[in-house]
Amino acid sequence: MHTLVFLSTRQVLQCQPAACQALPLLPRELFPLLFKVAFMDKKTVVLRELVHTWPFPLLSFQQLLQECAHCSRALLQERPSTESMQAVILGLTARLHAPEAGASTQPLCRKHTLRVLDMTGLLDDGVEQDPGTMSMWDCTAAVARTCIAQQQGRAAEPGLATVPVEVRVDLRVNRASYAFLREALRSSVGSPLRLCCRDLRAEDLPMRNTVALLQLLDAGCLRRVDLRFNNLGLRGLSVIIPHVARFQHLASLRLHYVHGDSRQPSVDGEDNFRYFLAQMSRFTCLRELSMGSSLLSGRLDQLLSTLQSPLESLELAFCALLPEDLRFLARSSHAAHLKKLDLSGNDLSGSQLVPFQGLLQAAAATLLHLELTECQLADTQLLATLPILTRCANLRYLGLYGNPLSMAGLKELLRDSVAQAELRTVVHPFPVDCYEGLPWPPPASVLLEASINEEKFARVEAELHQLLLASGRAHVLWTTDIYGRLAADYFSL
Repeated sequence: MHTLVFLSTRQVLQCQPAACQALPLLPRELFPLLFKVAFMDKKTVVLRELVHTWPFPLLSFQQLLQECAHCSRALLQERPSTESMQAVILGLTARLHAPEAGASTQPLCRKHTLRVLDMTGLLDDGVEQDPGTMSMWDCTAAVARTCIAQQQGRAAEPGLATVPVEVRVDLRVNRASYAFLREALRSSVGSPLRLCCRDLRAEDLPMRNTVALLQLLDAGCLRRVDLRFNNLGLRGLSVIIPHVARFQHLASLRLHYVHGDSRQPSVDGEDNFRYFLAQMSRFTCLRELSMGSSLLSGRLDQLLSTLQSPLESLELAFCALLPEDLRFLARSSHAAHLKKLDLSGNDLSGSQLVPFQGLLQAAAATLLHLELTECQLADTQLLATLPILTRCANLRYLGLYGNPLSMAGLKELLRDSVAQAELRTVVHPFPVDCYEGLPWPPPASVLLEASINEEKFARVEAELHQLLLASGRAHVLWTTDIYGRLAADYFSL
């Protein structure tokens, strides 16, 4: 439903030239809604003029494009329109290139108010988008081009006086875009257009390039560093980590493939690991740590003991954890603060089961998001864990994909989870009943690759749906879709 104010605003923007002429006459309290409607309806001429004449110090996508009293549509949950994003950037460029005084029809006090353009928080789901929308990679490139062009414009017009604007963005970089983004960051130093990175994700980037990029970022702005597919090893990480540790306000650190290099002497590997731990102790604001696909067997206590404050999100997927790792985590100060826990790819079916149950009990009061994909949990282990699992009263998300569970096990889980009032999403595996000729116990690779009997699975889905209806839990999503943007980011919890 839309309010009368929203409908009136949409009508006003139908004729874009007239709307632009009317902007100086409209109360500034209408500008936030004007921006949302123009962004939603791709009224690019109006959108550009709105940015050009924005009457507030801050223009924040997270504030303006969320669900509001006038419109329930949350544009931050959708891919941004390429046309609308380009219009915002053009409006910013026009603002920066406008003379300090002149014949503009807009009041100067209005035109010169904007100090921060916050473009963070855009959807970044990593899936293919349609040509009319802009990915985070595209957004990074567009903002970078604007920074470079602005610097070139200043060189061509050295006498042009402009009001500085800080542009806050989430940056994505890989080998192909590295040089371009580095030039943009260099161009923004001392420029009226100051590029400020909130979240950095670098994929498959050489060590020296990663360091060079980190050196160009503002230590006061960065919230997250996410290094993916870099396969740094301990040697590479020991070079990069001191440059990351200078970001004292860093709240999230995501590293992957941290392990020793078999080609170097083990004493060097131990020295690198100790150096890494020493650098980790420098973080004072860290709340999320992801160490996916890192060899941490028997070393979790060394890693977590160095941290100065308890974590709220811990991802240890495919880390070959041992029972003593889980026992340490259950006893640590981190357990009672965890909101998100990912133990995917660690075998929890044998001697790890009891320590895992102890960890789950220690985290029950705070846990919101639990990911247990490919943990070799069969019905026996699940049923033994259910009494503890159902004590996680605030749990919103449970991921069990890739575990050898039967339809009977899933039904038992569904019945017991009725007590979890906050639960909204369960990502479950295809029941083993739906496979033909499955070896036992089935390896995770078999569960992920073997074909299922579609007719049997259709009956399973129908039965689960009926059970949800009968228990008054039709609003809870039970799905096998692991690619559906269902897993919550730590900062959105």
